[in-house]
Amino acid sequence: MSRATLARGGRGSEAGRARRLPAPELVGRVLLAAGLILLAAFAGDVALGLWQEHELDGRWRAQVAAHPPPAAADPRLIRPYPVDGVDFAIRVPKIGYLAAVAEGVDARTLAAGPGHYPDTAWPGRPGNVGVAAHNVYWIRFGDLKPGDQVMLDTRWGTYTYRVTGTRIVRPDDRTVLVQAGPPRLTLTTCWPLWAGAFANRRLVIFTDQFDPPAAGT
Repeated sequence: MSRATLARGGRGSEAGRARRLPAPELVGRVLLAAGLILLAAFAGDVALGLWQEHELDGRWRAQVAAHPPPAAADPRLIRPYPVDGVDFAIRVPKIGYLAAVAEGVDARTLAAGPGHYPDTAWPGRPGNVGVAAHNVYWIRFGDLKPGDQVMLDTRWGTYTYRVTGTRIVRPDDRTVLVQAGPPRLTLTTCWPLWAGAFANRRLVIFTDQFDPPAAGT
């Protein structure tokens, strides 16, 4: 073999070694790429969810514009079923929040906004109204304190509740939705609020209805 051939071979080997990344650096780049892909997918899901929530909110606004609810809640008008996919709306004046609430708490429903637990009461009915949402939509709900107001706007009037406290529970703890007791509203979302899909607990916000006053109070 000639010296020229050896020289070319040597240069090729050196170039090949230069192109090969050390294993730790390669692994780091792969992990970074995977993280960026997951982040992009998460952002896409949130963007789609926000669009779906906006669309649901539009349906609710159209309903109340066409058929304004009474100024005072009228239980005789209660219709405990969704209309065009909307049960009622939830408002939190302290944080400027308003969103239409759909029926159900499955993954598909909650991807588009808050949902009503099907086995809980409806506003204006005796018992406990349960509403859930993904933490990415309720980030600011962690700011709520005892005394803050939460309102449920329905087709038969508005029900106002006052926050009484919060609790962190396991995801499978259904005792927070027990139906016995005075009219009230219980809100649940994943905890920690900033953890997104990696949250492993639930934040529960308890409220009591005070307007209209519950019967007997």
